[in-house]
Amino acid sequence: MYPENFHYTKEHEWVRVDGDTGTMGITDHAQKELGDIVYVDLPKPGTAVEQGKTIGSVESVKAVSDIYSPVSGEVVEINEALATAPEKLNEDPHGEAWLVKIRLAAPVEISGLLSAADYLSYIGE
Repeated sequence: MYPENFHYTKEHEWVRVDGDTGTMGITDHAQKELGDIVYVDLPKPGTAVEQGKTIGSVESVKAVSDIYSPVSGEVVEINEALATAPEKLNEDPHGEAWLVKIRLAAPVEISGLLSAADYLSYIGE
């Protein structure tokens, strides 16, 4: 359920690195905690992001939760499909429902994130 090639944060985001770009999203655990997701607010491409800082939010029928960037860099792409179909985050949080792609400014930051096994331990599964 939690891909081994992803890196995870304690704030329940994930990032998959491919070359100098990280694709990020929220974890399955996060979407279950949120419930039915009705809106996603994402940064515009070109936005500079900093590891651990808020870059947007996810709104569910229960609450609004901030999204924190797992890495520093520049947003190079956002998942446009979520503007009209935010419920995809409930259906496929580790796949089609990625949030943004970030050009990494400091790839070394990845080493400070959790592995899939560490994340599972962190959430108590």
